[in-house]
Amino acid sequence: MIIETHLNDGTPVCIRRVQAEDEQRLRDGIAQLSPQSRYLRFFSGMREAPPQVLRALASVDGHDHIAWGALRSDLPGTPALGVVHAFREADDPDTAEYSVAVVDAYHGRGLARLLTAVLLLDCAREGLVHFAVNILPENRPALALVRSLGAEGVGYEAGVSVLDIDIAAALEALRKEPDVPGLAAVFAQFDASPAR
Repeated sequence: MIIETHLNDGTPVCIRRVQAEDEQRLRDGIAQLSPQSRYLRFFSGMREAPPQVLRALASVDGHDHIAWGALRSDLPGTPALGVVHAFREADDPDTAEYSVAVVDAYHGRGLARLLTAVLLLDCAREGLVHFAVNILPENRPALALVRSLGAEGVGYEAGVSVLDIDIAAALEALRKEPDVPGLAAVFAQFDASPAR
């Protein structure tokens, strides 16, 4: 499934499942993150992701690891703008660890919410009920995003805030979100598509 929608400023984006051949796109996207964004996303100052991390991020099976990426389909090379992942937890198969990353040039334009909506919809189809989220306390935009989805704090480990998101409640919140007009196309296209 390919979802065509737009950012808050009208920029067209295409959102599709991450594929194994996207490893180079993932590498390029991580390279476009500022040092601060890389630190907030990976809890590390690494300049580029090690090959084993890139392989893991691109190894998507659609059940235990679900991932979607956003591309600028109107630009040469269809550059990656952001990606969202859910890794199902082995000891709690109703829960997946959730993460999202958006290249700095596209921050504040609704892309994280668009990607999150697609991931939530796909994860609900795969029987997931909760997202677990690990966020550094200084990452205020990420905390604001997950709190707008109804996230509740469940702990604090090694300097990282641990939160829980109820997938059904988060989807309900996004369906009512008035400030991201591109969400309507996400819900319409996903709802019209039969489950795989």
